[in-house]
Amino acid sequence: QVQLVEFGGGLVQAGGSLRLSCAASGRTFSSYVMAWFRQAPGKEREFIAAITWSAGTTNYQDSLKGRFNISRDNAKNTLYLQMDSLKPEDTAVYYCAAQTLQNWPPGRTYQYWGQGTQVTVSS
Repeated sequence: QVQLVEFGGGLVQAGGSLRLSCAASGRTFSSYVMAWFRQAPGKEREFIAAITWSAGTTNYQDSLKGRFNISRDNAKNTLYLQMDSLKPEDTAVYYCAAQTLQNWPPGRTYQYWGQGTQVTVSS
């Protein structure tokens, strides 16, 4: 059974940085796409970025590219999201997700989700 557990959320001041981690377990992820999403209060879940587990090919939401960087450590089975120049509007619950690689860029329907980690950016 696939398990995704996010770490690293918290409170940060505007302009600061934060790195989220997502520990993945339960199977070999070589044929998977991993992604980060976020959901702010009262808003729909929003795609941030995706990465293929094996090759490390990335895909970003255009508006976040440059401030957010997705990466993975295959040896540690861990997905990362580096967030820089944070703004109050980045406040949200951040989720990691996984799906089997079928198309690229990947669709937005993911099979597996973590429980989320809260990121709060103060002004």
